[in-house]
Amino acid sequence: MSLTIKVLLAEDQSMVREALAALLGLEDDIEVVAQVARGDEVLAAAREHDVDVALLDIEMPGATGIEAAALLHTELPAVKLVILTTFGRPGYLRSAMESGADAFLVKDAPAAQLAEAVRKVLAGERVIDPTLAAAALAEGANPLTDREREVLRAAEDGSTNAELAATLHLSQGTVRNYLSTAIQKLAARNRAEAVRIAREKGWL
Repeated sequence: MSLTIKVLLAEDQSMVREALAALLGLEDDIEVVAQVARGDEVLAAAREHDVDVALLDIEMPGATGIEAAALLHTELPAVKLVILTTFGRPGYLRSAMESGADAFLVKDAPAAQLAEAVRKVLAGERVIDPTLAAAALAEGANPLTDREREVLRAAEDGSTNAELAATLHLSQGTVRNYLSTAIQKLAARNRAEAVRIAREKGWL
């Protein structure tokens, strides 16, 4: 491994991405060798530039940072994964860890802290923002099953039960059951509120 840590930066907001790249570039031992604005461009860029660490924003077009992390973890297991988030949603932390992430930090953390996290994950350590960790523990596990999440995600655009049933290849009764169970678990008044709550907690 070279003495310089080669970093891939995936962030869809160009101003944020360029600022992070500039700040990390000030470190003697870190070089941002690739920048992408979409989650579905991460794997190809990581391969092409032979990166050591990937810094991945969660909210990106093409694929989320968590989906990109899971793919990198499978295809290029030597690459260390740092998830960056603007939103300290407890469910995101659990999903990030399940995807193989080595670190989970808020995007507005000081540059020195971010650089230190890059060094630590490369040394085999795990780095988690303590406030996010505490929030995730307090929140507990995601109560929704995979199927309930799938139905809620599909219902996000306001589709009727009949439309959901056709899209998901389920009966209308089954769709209704999944929705009512999800609404109940989230203590929501209706499906729109259930979607909002699940989104806010990072469970969708």
